[in-house]
Amino acid sequence: MSTTAAPLPLVRTITPMRPLVWLVLAWRDMARVGWISFAHGLALAVCGSVIVAIAHQRFWLLAGALSGFLIIAPVLATSLYALSRALERHEQVNAGVVFKTWLNWQNSHINKWGNDYWCMLQFGGLLALAATGWVVTSAALITLLAPAPIQTPLDFVQHVVLARDGWLFELWLALGGVLAAPVFASSAVAIPLLLDRRVTLLQAVLTSWRTVLANPLTMGFWAALIMVFTLLGLGSLLIGLIPVIPMLGHASWHAYRDLVDASQLPARELSAAPSVEQGAR
Repeated sequence: MSTTAAPLPLVRTITPMRPLVWLVLAWRDMARVGWISFAHGLALAVCGSVIVAIAHQRFWLLAGALSGFLIIAPVLATSLYALSRALERHEQVNAGVVFKTWLNWQNSHINKWGNDYWCMLQFGGLLALAATGWVVTSAALITLLAPAPIQTPLDFVQHVVLARDGWLFELWLALGGVLAAPVFASSAVAIPLLLDRRVTLLQAVLTSWRTVLANPLTMGFWAALIMVFTLLGLGSLLIGLIPVIPMLGHASWHAYRDLVDASQLPARELSAAPSVEQGAR
């Protein structure tokens, strides 16, 4: 018996510098949403601080744990996408949007046990599995191949980054890149698409890959911007994550809206929030 493949949304080709526009739009959203956006950044900064507190004398573990934590950040930013979506639809933007996103993200979905309802959680589980794999790989690599025990950031810099003999740091970066590339390609627009439209997890991931392949320069620039801002956030004792996380979250929603035309697919209704008059766009 033949089956018809689920349709994929259209993917647009855009200019390589367009990610800069996404950042500008993100700051506009942050200004309109206010403290709720920054609360997301604060929450992730606190989580990062807990990781540092637990593993601060085990940098062989901390290096992988922090980078693994950032792998699942796209899922943790889901309510930021919902806030930008609400602004776009001229709906009220408040803490209720955040709670409905996490506690009842498909208000009109009757069957709470179906695969469609849990697709976001499934994707988060896959990202968490990838993050765990990287933490284990990173810790094993540093522990087994480092010429001396790596307990502190200074040890990591001295014996891994600045080591004259061996290629441990280069190997560590290469393995990180091998993992990060498919994770980025799979999640670039997948979660905003899952939030916005009734699509399966496979449709969302395939659309994300098609988007990256159709816009290699644009998405490469976007990935570089994400990496730079994330490093700035981490390098500022995690304080910089407070504005960086909401900025990248809101910008990711605008990336999805620019790159994917999902207008032919059925929408997911997160809430029945009434429309309100918004300020000048």
